[in-house]
This record gives sequence, C-alpha cells and structure tokens, in this order.
Amino acid sequence: MRNSGDLRTLQKSLKYKENGSTSALELVLYWIFFTLNTHGKYPVPAHVCTSSSSPASEAWDGRFRLHKPRGQHLLTNPRILDAIVRHAALRPGDAVLEVGPGTGNLTARLLASPVDRVTAVEIDPRMVEAVTARAAALELAQRLTVIHDDAVEAGFPEFNVCVANIPYGISSPLIAKLLFGTYRFRTAKLLLQKEFAQRLVAVPGDSEYNRLVANVRMVADVKLLMDVSKRDFVPMARVDSSLVEIRPRAAMPDVDLTEWLAFTRECFGQKNKTLGAIFKQKRKILDLFKRSQRTERCTGDATGGGLIPGVLDDSNDEACSDDEDSSDRVAGFSDEEVGAFKERIASALEYTELAGKRPTKMSNDELLRLLRLFNERGIRFQ
Repeated sequence: MRNSGDLRTLQKSLKYKENGSTSALELVLYWIFFTLNTHGKYPVPAHVCTSSSSPASEAWDGRFRLHKPRGQHLLTNPRILDAIVRHAALRPGDAVLEVGPGTGNLTARLLASPVDRVTAVEIDPRMVEAVTARAAALELAQRLTVIHDDAVEAGFPEFNVCVANIPYGISSPLIAKLLFGTYRFRTAKLLLQKEFAQRLVAVPGDSEYNRLVANVRMVADVKLLMDVSKRDFVPMARVDSSLVEIRPRAAMPDVDLTEWLAFTRECFGQKNKTLGAIFKQKRKILDLFKRSQRTERCTGDATGGGLIPGVLDDSNDEACSDDEDSSDRVAGFSDEEVGAFKERIASALEYTELAGKRPTKMSNDELLRLLRLFNERGIRFQ
C-alpha cells in the first residue's frame, strides 16, 4: 500500500480535475503510477507531485473568484505558455511589456528568459498581489515591475516586446494604443479572441475586412502564429483564441495618420456603399466642407500628434457629423462655394476611377491615393 502522503498527493491531483486542468484519462494514469511506484521504479509526473500553491505551478488553486465578465480567464496549459514565449523570440537585454498577467503563469516564463526586465500592467489588486508573490517565490522579483492600473489608460515605460494574454474586451483599444501612440517597439505577440484575430489578417474582398484591418495594416504587418483551445483556460473561455504577431513597419507611411484615421472612418462608416454614394450625400458634403474650412483657418495648429478615440472601431454604424444641423446652407458661405466644393469631391473620385468601388474591396494604396488627391484639392477629414 502507498502511504498517506502519497494519497494526499493524489487528492491534490483530483483538485486539478475540478478546475478543468486534467482529464479523466490522465487521472487514471496517475493512479497507475501511484500503485506501481512502490519502489520508485516509475516516476510520478512532476506536476502531480507539486502542490497547486507552488510558485512553479500553472494550476488555479481557487484562492479567489475569477470574474468571467471581466475577461479573467487564466491560461494554464504549460505547453501553450512555453510556445508563446518561444514565439516571442526574446533577446538578452529586452524590456518586455505584459498586459493582464493574471497570477503570473506567463510572467514566470518571461522572467526566466534572458530579458532585462518585465513590466506587467494589471487592474485587479488581487492579481497584482498574486503575480508579485509569484515572482518573489521564484526569486525573480528584482526584474519585475507591476503597474496597478487600467492598461488602456496607463502610461507604459519603454519596451521592445509586448507579450500578453489580454482580456478580449480591450483588444481594439490596446492595439490602437500600441500602434497609434508614441511607443516604438520591435514586436507584439498577443493572444486574442480567434474571430478578432482572423479579422486582423483579412484582405480586401474578405467578409471580415473592415476599418480595423485597414488602419492596422497601414502601420504594421500581422501574422497568425497558432490557435489556442478554449479548454486551455480556467475558467474555460466561451471561444477559442489565436496568438498573433503584430510587427510595426520599419518605414512609416508618408501620411498624416490623424487625417488617415478620420478618412477611413468616413469610408467604412457605410462600408457596403460605393464611395460615389458615400460622398454624394448632402449631409456628408456639408460636414466635410465645414471641416475643410476649419482646417484652413487653423493651419497653425499641430496635426497628426493625437490619437483619435475609437480608431480601430469596426462597427458598421454610419459615421455622423459632429453638427446635427441638417440645413442645406453653411453660415458665411454661398451656395456657389458649397457647390464648387461638391464638384471637387466628384472630380477626385472620377479622376481616380474609384467612385464605383466599395471600401471593403479596396487596398490601402487605393485609399491612400484618393486621400492624397482629396487633400490636394482642399478636402479635409479631421
């Protein structure tokens, strides 16, 4: 017979099953190991012998309640965790940014890599305490900085690589912050909801192609790396995930990004209409006329330095004017001036031969060519 200590160890393994980390077949195999290992001939798997409270353990011990509505799903599969770090291709001296470290399953591996330091941003104070204690138990606390704040609002220190299993609810604003903020980094490896990840790699003409993709592709290259099952999370997620690589382009496009983001908002706000139909609408023309006149009056203002809220918003709602006035006239300008502005829009579309095309079927090169011609003719979008 095995001693009581061995039985207690097996009972700990049963706790893994309760949290969805171990299959019934694995438990049967563990029992065989225990019953045959009277003289230590058959080694018991290490993660069965290790308490779930061990700093090396990925299993969730249920010390506090996880909030699924907040996206708190802990990745516990060690094979997947190891693969994420391998894909990150970390280098000696790297500074790593991790968003949403949870209890530190990924953090522990990042700290064990040859990087110089890891900065983890976490909004939940319970997770802050857990990941801090995890690093201390591994004697790696001196290389970890934990920022207790909302990742969308917090300022990030300088970093080379972002590696994160981020809550799905902040995927768009976080990617917008990374790509359209002031940060300069080599690569980001992000674990995202699979459907969202597939949209990021869509091409013009795909049903998933939208403003989100067009804006991201303007400044970065995106690649799918691997899929991750929803069963690899505790509690189990509703959908599967995918790991993606987002790599900023070495040469940034010669375009005012603020103007580009405002332009794509107008185009994709009614993405199933042709550009000719979109820019023929009376309200759209009046709104653009007002913006263009305002831009001419404020030529001394700095442009392109700010981040437009919702730059990666991929909703299909119509982009609306800031001014709810539905009048056909613009105060201070004649009907002839507004009419001439309308003609400049129509002639630009005719010149580029893009009036009959839908935004979802257009490449960024085509959109950029149209935007430049619009701007040359005094048509502004921000």
